[in-house]
Amino acid sequence: MMSRQILVTSALPYANGPIHIGHLVEYIQTDIWVRFQRLRGHRCLYVCADDTHGTAIMIRARAEGRSEEDLIAAMSEAHQRDFAAFGVQFDHYGSTHSDENRALCGEFWQSLRQAGLITERAIEQLYDPEAKTFLADRFVRGTCPKCGRPDQAGDNCTCGHTYSPTDLIDPKSTLSGATPVLRESTHLFVQLEKLRGFLTEWVDSSGALQEEIANYLKGHFLGEELRDWDISRPAPYFGFEIPDSPGNYWYVWFDAPIGYIASTQQWCQANGESLEHWWKNEACEIHHFIGKDITYFHTLFWPGMLKTAGYSLPTKVRIHGFLTVNGEKMSKRTGTFVSAETYLKHASPAYLRYFYATKLTPRVEDLDLGLEEFAQKVNTDLVGKVVNLASRVGKFAHGTGLSPQYPDDGGLFQAAAEAGHEIAQAYEACDYARAIRRIMELADAANPFVEHAKPWEMKKDPNREAELRDVCTVALNLFRQLSVYLAPVLPDLATKCGELLGEEITSWDQSRQPLLGSPVGSFKRMMDRIQIEDLNKMIEESKAQTDADTPEGASPFDDSDQPLKDEPLAEEITIDDFAKVDLRVARVIRAEQVPEANKLLKLTLSLGGEETRQVFAGIKAAYEPEKLVGRLVVMVANLKPRKMRFGLSEGMVTASGPGGAEVFLLGLDEGAKPGQRVH
Repeated sequence: MMSRQILVTSALPYANGPIHIGHLVEYIQTDIWVRFQRLRGHRCLYVCADDTHGTAIMIRARAEGRSEEDLIAAMSEAHQRDFAAFGVQFDHYGSTHSDENRALCGEFWQSLRQAGLITERAIEQLYDPEAKTFLADRFVRGTCPKCGRPDQAGDNCTCGHTYSPTDLIDPKSTLSGATPVLRESTHLFVQLEKLRGFLTEWVDSSGALQEEIANYLKGHFLGEELRDWDISRPAPYFGFEIPDSPGNYWYVWFDAPIGYIASTQQWCQANGESLEHWWKNEACEIHHFIGKDITYFHTLFWPGMLKTAGYSLPTKVRIHGFLTVNGEKMSKRTGTFVSAETYLKHASPAYLRYFYATKLTPRVEDLDLGLEEFAQKVNTDLVGKVVNLASRVGKFAHGTGLSPQYPDDGGLFQAAAEAGHEIAQAYEACDYARAIRRIMELADAANPFVEHAKPWEMKKDPNREAELRDVCTVALNLFRQLSVYLAPVLPDLATKCGELLGEEITSWDQSRQPLLGSPVGSFKRMMDRIQIEDLNKMIEESKAQTDADTPEGASPFDDSDQPLKDEPLAEEITIDDFAKVDLRVARVIRAEQVPEANKLLKLTLSLGGEETRQVFAGIKAAYEPEKLVGRLVVMVANLKPRKMRFGLSEGMVTASGPGGAEVFLLGLDEGAKPGQRVH
């Protein structure tokens, strides 16, 4: 196998807050991929940095009475400490606030100037009169001017529409809560439309993007004229001042991705290597790992910048979804917004690495951290299957050592060696979930060998010492194979395996040849079971931290008043009026698409026994039909049937939200039964 040269990056964490378990989805995913490549014998460089510029850093430093440099230095130390604790190993971890990044920004800027891509014009920008600063896009939220969704970001909506913050309806500053005012200032723009031909071809044919991402870009951005990219911010702003435009600073999304190159350059300087060897070399692969929320910047702006400046384009942009906890968005209120530091007080980082690996696929999907499932996977898979192989024979093997020849194991070792190719393909494709499933299948096949052999009984008979040694040899070599395959995910387990058997795990090929004729070290406990009580304590501690940070008299829930503004309360009614509406618990027993309808799903609802209702519900954009079957809903059961061109609708299901994809069916606590009245 020919060795590859690979440069890998993760998105730069913003230097304005601690690392949390949502962040770690990306960094653990990336670290697993890097470790796998190195096990395969490839040269793989992993760089990252803190994203340090922007208004938020400036405002926080001002509030804490210290310099921005002092703040970002402290955050860098905290970030690197948390990453190291979870086994995320960077070759270099830099900062976008560096001399190297400033110089590279100047180089990219001159390339854009020379290509005729920079234009300048006066614009009206939102200004926070209380914080006394112009507002970057991320510090404005309001109602989308296209679809009407409330509480949307300053530059894009969840509907896919992009806009200027000044286009928002009822904008609010996230810094102070004040209503921003318009002020005029000069801004510089990159005319991205001039790069449309290149970007269209790159998105369509480079193979760098997942299919759903390429289709998203073609459908939402490349299908119409690309907007000029606002690349500057006026003072006051913490960042790099633009050399040929005094008083203006490069926007954070200009200098942040250039930070990948600056961090690489710092590593090159420390190791006597050439930057061009990594960033201007066709033989070097470049892989970016990012979250889906920054797709736009990494798949349109960044390739355009790289192409114009003469740097290599990404080989792959590997985009992942978000983390939910117990099926819900991470929330400080519920304690599921867990910092890395808090997690480490209650559970091993190896457990989180493994659980994420069981969930990660090449698709842009959110993954859910269910606490019960988390504990079950760790205890059943890692403790009950993998480590169990070693623990059942480890205390005997120290006395017997390994056999000089590999015993007959019914083909287990050879079958696992052959499975290595399939597992490697899954790792390469970032389909860690498939890799883990295959590894656990091997563990399931290996454990019955030990159970059937009963080495603990052999130990009692001195005449069976050779037989005992053979059993130990098979069990420990099967354990070693699993440790090699799991090494990208569980490097600490691989280290312990190497210490036990006297040979460090450094290569994927170690899974193909058994270890024979060597001594075995004293067995030490490798992994403990996790208790669900520990995870619940973690949630409670996170929740308590949020409560402690909430000022007295303030709401800890941070709910927006926008929904009430969009739909004011209806006129007052009496209890008699309300009693006329018969709300009932119903179960969805069938859910079907209505091909000729844009918004409707056809639901068959059971009220218990043989009593059913057919309802057409406007939830097509929010729910997949097959996932609704079996779910309990609340329906208006005495609504006069309505004849529609698709059929008769005999009621209505209750839901909230503004519509489209933002529709949420009302839920019911466990124990509710179809037919019960809702009071």
